[in-house]
Amino acid sequence: MQYVPLIGRILYALIFVFFGIGHFTNLNQMSQYAGAMGVPAPTLAVIVTGLMILLGGLSVLLGYKVKIGSLLLFVFLVFTAFIMHAFWGLDDPMQAQAQMAHFLKNLSLAGAALLLFYFGTGPMSLEKSSEN
Repeated sequence: MQYVPLIGRILYALIFVFFGIGHFTNLNQMSQYAGAMGVPAPTLAVIVTGLMILLGGLSVLLGYKVKIGSLLLFVFLVFTAFIMHAFWGLDDPMQAQAQMAHFLKNLSLAGAALLLFYFGTGPMSLEKSSEN
């Protein structure tokens, strides 16, 4: 059971690390999409959010400064849920359903980020090993 928090952190962090890298490797496409969604200064927004989720994901993955990392992820997830996945304004029911799934996924992941913020990393982390 001692490995459960570590495995959970790894599984939770992977999406953010990969998507954070994707923000930079697909900067032009991500910026165009953000601009089409009405995000001001879309390229800057993609860079900032890419840094937020990459640093937040690495923080959770490594178990280092998890309060800061999980807070970065929480802020990113809540804002993106309401800005990028506003399903209630869509006319196409298929698009609305897909965006609602993304919206709810973001809120669920934001809840997990809050749990990490409150409860911390568990026994196997860089923060715990530096305390010894």
